Amino acid sequence: MDAKTMLDELTELMAQRDLWRMRKQEVVDSIIPPEVKQYLVDLDAEYDGTFAEIERQIAAQEQIIKERVLAEGTTAKGANLMAVFSKGRVSWDSKKLDGMMAIIPGLEKARSVGAPSVSIRKI
Repeated sequence: MDAKTMLDELTELMAQRDLWRMRKQEVVDSIIPPEVKQYLVDLDAEYDGTFAEIERQIAAQEQIIKERVLAEGTTAKGANLMAVFSKGRVSWDSKKLDGMMAIIPGLEKARSVGAPSVSIRKI
């Protein structure tokens, strides 16, 4: 079986998973009395603003920490979280280097090629 066919089968399995989740939610919704549903809607309305404000504060604090760690150039470690500093990645122009390997024979020894990888993404 080719990869395209297998991907199409995977898509079908994912659709089945989503369908069963929806069916389960429909059953859950059907057994919850209307007054309880309304209570849940009211509860969400009461708490959503607070959650949104906390999320805003978290995002702001994360940004400040990132800026501080970048400025200091070192990893910071708290009791439960750490902000890991990573140096900028070095990249090279492969086309130019490939051309230079003909001129500088030892240059090829400095080249390494990593293993290929595959990730499955939605289209």
